[in-house]
Amino acid sequence: MIPRSALPNLSDAVTPLTAGGRAVVVTAWIDYTPPGQLRYHELLATVAVRHGLAPAGSITEIWVDSATSLAGGRALWNIPKEAATLEFDHSVGFTGAASTDTDWIATAAFTPRGPAAPRTGARFSIVQPGEGQPKVTPVRAWARFRSAASTWTVNPDGPLGYLAGRRPLASAHVSDARLLFGTAER
Repeated sequence: MIPRSALPNLSDAVTPLTAGGRAVVVTAWIDYTPPGQLRYHELLATVAVRHGLAPAGSITEIWVDSATSLAGGRALWNIPKEAATLEFDHSVGFTGAASTDTDWIATAAFTPRGPAAPRTGARFSIVQPGEGQPKVTPVRAWARFRSAASTWTVNPDGPLGYLAGRRPLASAHVSDARLLFGTAER
């Protein structure tokens, strides 16, 4: 939960969902693996936004280590992907580190706690600025969620600096996930 005044600049096309003057920011470290169309790593921050009655998010920062993903995300969904070096380690829970050619972005470690929940599904939209009107992309997701303890170190002078020194409201270790962006058939 971030004070609305501390949020990164959002497009006028979206309105953050707030409670008590605080907005929800969801961060994720994602390891895309086969049988997906691409194999790459990603770190993102998404602000929960108002868009009809369904859950929605607007991606404010995102880094990938795949030129194909970077170009496709921008062209297809107006997602502002940037290039970064992302290092992931799954040997004990999960640790991740992200940096650009000029500076570090963040590091995080997650330790799963308790059993994984059954695989569940969700539908939401990603709403990004577009020419004239926002670009709305439906997303379907299926995954197993497990509570996790996490520690983050965020570069206070970096692009996620607004998260530096803040504690996550909740953390999860997600596995067996499948994401489907857009309206393509299964």
